[in-house]
Amino acid sequence: MTNLTTGTVVSTDERQLKRAKKAALAAFLGGALEYYDFFIYATAASLVFSKIFFPAGDPTIALLASFATFGVAYVARPFGAVVFGHLGDKIGRKNTLVMTLVLMGSATFLIGVLPDFNTAGYWAPGLLVLLRLMQGLSAGAETAGASALTTEESPVGRRGFFASFAMSGVSAGIVLASLAFLPVAAMSEADRLAWGWRIPFWLSILVLIVAFLVRRSLDEPEVFEEKQEHGELVKLPFTRMFKTHPAQFFQVALMSFETVTNTFMQSFGLAYAVSVGVPASTMLWVSIVGNLLAVATQPLMAGLSDRFGRRPVFITGVLGSGAMIFVYFSVISTGNVPMIFLASTLITAGTYAMSNAIYPAWFSELFNVKVRYSGMAIGLQIGIVCAGFTPLLGTALVGAEKANWAPAAWIVAASSILALVGALWARETSKTPLRELGNPVP
Repeated sequence: MTNLTTGTVVSTDERQLKRAKKAALAAFLGGALEYYDFFIYATAASLVFSKIFFPAGDPTIALLASFATFGVAYVARPFGAVVFGHLGDKIGRKNTLVMTLVLMGSATFLIGVLPDFNTAGYWAPGLLVLLRLMQGLSAGAETAGASALTTEESPVGRRGFFASFAMSGVSAGIVLASLAFLPVAAMSEADRLAWGWRIPFWLSILVLIVAFLVRRSLDEPEVFEEKQEHGELVKLPFTRMFKTHPAQFFQVALMSFETVTNTFMQSFGLAYAVSVGVPASTMLWVSIVGNLLAVATQPLMAGLSDRFGRRPVFITGVLGSGAMIFVYFSVISTGNVPMIFLASTLITAGTYAMSNAIYPAWFSELFNVKVRYSGMAIGLQIGIVCAGFTPLLGTALVGAEKANWAPAAWIVAASSILALVGALWARETSKTPLRELGNPVP
């Protein structure tokens, strides 16, 4: 193939590799924005929102209310998956992903300008819930769309590696969120509650601009364009997916429970650690170290799945996370900071990275191109919705008895078992050619 601008000859393999790298970068930046936004909210919900958006009273009740607003976005995610999944399978991956990006970034910035309860009364938590719902609608389709696009653009035998950059972006977003909150955590409580918490929300606009510029320059995957040009796209991808891929949908839904591990650690884990005397700044550094390493380890884990298969690497990861979570909460309850760093890092950059890095490619590969965006987006939300309410459940089960951490650990362990069942059921897809993935869709 000849590049008309330079006159140089570009091989098909080189062109595909260039497109794969560009798609991976866009997925990385989109994941970074999504989880920067989501986890500055998780951090604020753990440390700040219970004190400024709700009436004064029992601090445990206020924390429960704060975590409930955190979970509200997860209720909206399935609706976002249906709406944007439909658009992604009808009008294309690229334009849909631009829409989800702008919606997420706008909602996050606006949270940073909300009035508190003392100023606006119950309007304050009401507006917070509204903007959180907007975040949820966007997030319901962001990861699925980026994963589908990158998988479809990747060279043979490297789909896992390139698609995993969406998850490395997630880890980078958590690192950025933690770094943004470090100076906030170091402020006096009066300054933090008055204005300091707003700064991380305002800073999200910088990530949004960069991600938007990269994503606007993407092309549609050729495998999707072929179906579009020949008029082979289906009218209602959502309903057709349930008719043609029912088993794959439930497999993804079960495996999606692996996401509980990270969500629970980043939200409930932070609140629990602070309640037993571990400084919030220490736990933010714990998160930074683990996720910074995960940025690098997740592509490595995904590369292993390209070589040895999706199933063995994924299963090793969920079993490891289910076991290590007991160590994690045990060392937090003792306040042993070096062991907290070690246990958290072994999960975040080790066991959790093994399962998390693989799902963008594996979940995408289980569906036919005509229903891929819808199938992955909707199936993925099952576990993620449950993950959103696990901090609330953990807070209710542990209560005021801080030595009673076992119920919290069992939430993650049970979720890992569900993911294991899905992985044992799902087909191995790492070596299947792109155009043969999924079931036939008439």
